[in-house]
Amino acid sequence: MKIGILVTGHPPDELHDQFGEYDGMFRALLDGNGFEFVTYAVVDDHFPQSFDDADGWIITGSRYGAYEDHAWIRKLEALIRDIHQSGKPLIGICFGHQVIAQALGGKVEKFKQGWAVGRTDYDLDGQTVTLNAWHQDQVVELPAGAQVTGSNAFCQNAMLAYGDTIWTVQAHPEYGDSFIEGLMDTRGKGVVPDNLMQAAADRLPTRDDSPKIGQFMAEFLKKERA
Repeated sequence: MKIGILVTGHPPDELHDQFGEYDGMFRALLDGNGFEFVTYAVVDDHFPQSFDDADGWIITGSRYGAYEDHAWIRKLEALIRDIHQSGKPLIGICFGHQVIAQALGGKVEKFKQGWAVGRTDYDLDGQTVTLNAWHQDQVVELPAGAQVTGSNAFCQNAMLAYGDTIWTVQAHPEYGDSFIEGLMDTRGKGVVPDNLMQAAADRLPTRDDSPKIGQFMAEFLKKERA
C-alpha cells in the first residue's frame, strides 16, 4: 500500500541534522506495516498530480496557520476535497487536522486561551490517551459530517472522524520527547509562556501513547472500505 505524505512545514534549522524532516518521523511511527511511502513537500509547492498517486494520505504539522493566505494552502484544500470525494483514507496531524476541517467547511483560529505543549491527556472514545502537543491554533467550528472522537477541556475538537475515510488529531503522535525539547529550545522561546514550557518539561518522563496511536493510524489506513 502506497502512502503519500503531504509535508506542510519543516523543522527548525537547528534540529534538522538530528531529526530530519517530518516525513521521516511518520515513516518511523508507521514502520513494520508494509507501507511504501512517497513524499510531497506541498509547503514548497511540490504536489502530486492527483489524489490517485497514492492509496492513502497523511498531512503533517506546520508552523503556518491554516487560515494564512498562501497559494499552497489553497491548493492543498482543493486536494483534500478531491481525496475526500475519492474515498481514499486520509489522516491529518495538527496543521493537517486543522486544514482538513477548514477545507471541508469548518473554522480554524488562534485559540484565545493559548498554547498546549508537551504531554497532554485526551479522552478517545472513553479511554485516556497521552500524546505530545504543540499548538495554539484550534478547530473552533466543525464542518458538516465531522464527528468528535477525542477531546479534553482545553481542546474540545482534538480528534475528528469524517465517516470511515478521514481521521485527524490535533496532537503529534510522531513527536518524540527529544524533538519536543528541541522545539522548546528553538520555536518556543519568547513565544510560549515559560511556565507552560517548564510544566511540559516536568511531564516528559510520564507515559506516552504514541505507539498505540501509530498502530491505530496504520490500521485506519489499511482498513478495507466498500
